[in-house]
Amino acid sequence: MAKTICFDFGNTRLKAAVFESDRFVFDLVLENDDPATIEKILKEYQPHRSILSSVVDHNTAIEELLAARTSFHKVSHLTRINFSIPSGKPETIGADRLALCAAATRFFPGKNNLVIALGSCITYNFINQYHQFLGGSISPGMEMRFKAMQHYTARLPLVQKDWNFPLTGYDTKTNMQSGVIAGMTFEIDGFINAYASKYGNFNAVLTGGDTTYFAGQLKNKIFADHNFLFKGLYALSETNNS
Repeated sequence: MAKTICFDFGNTRLKAAVFESDRFVFDLVLENDDPATIEKILKEYQPHRSILSSVVDHNTAIEELLAARTSFHKVSHLTRINFSIPSGKPETIGADRLALCAAATRFFPGKNNLVIALGSCITYNFINQYHQFLGGSISPGMEMRFKAMQHYTARLPLVQKDWNFPLTGYDTKTNMQSGVIAGMTFEIDGFINAYASKYGNFNAVLTGGDTTYFAGQLKNKIFADHNFLFKGLYALSETNNS
């Protein structure tokens, strides 16, 4: 059975996922991007194909290693995609957003899709029913919001997330948790409402590390998939490594 390993190097974590044929098997978090770390993963899982999405300055030596040991592709503006980009400059679009758009086109063809990714930033990615990526929005993610309040004020502390926060905060900590977490929920619902009112045949997808919590809090109906980006990377690998 053919194996594909998909690497997603984001601002917060370096992750990978293993696919057998077109079936997602599991994901893992990498300690670092040293060639020795990648070598260990290749020996353990013996993938036939590999693909890398990176939005950070990673160790480029791993690209040579992956190319030598597998059929390898690095996501870039040169990647063959299953959608079009009629506006903007393709070379300025992050590899992670390309993967999300590829997944939306593959799994929800013929729909107006808004893919919302919860990461270091929240990205809103709109792909219309004609499979055109028109752009979207970017706003600060949860950790960035907490850190910004601590950094840009004299007295506010650095607060961690706690899903049991009250809507009406009763001290500094819970006020900040309500402002950030409830604020993100209202923001996401607001974007979904705006797109749904403008486009028919509409579908919203939520993905990223905190998908489970936010999916349960949103008023709108969405499709939640923690591994949506990895599935998009697998789709791009199939197109570019065949």
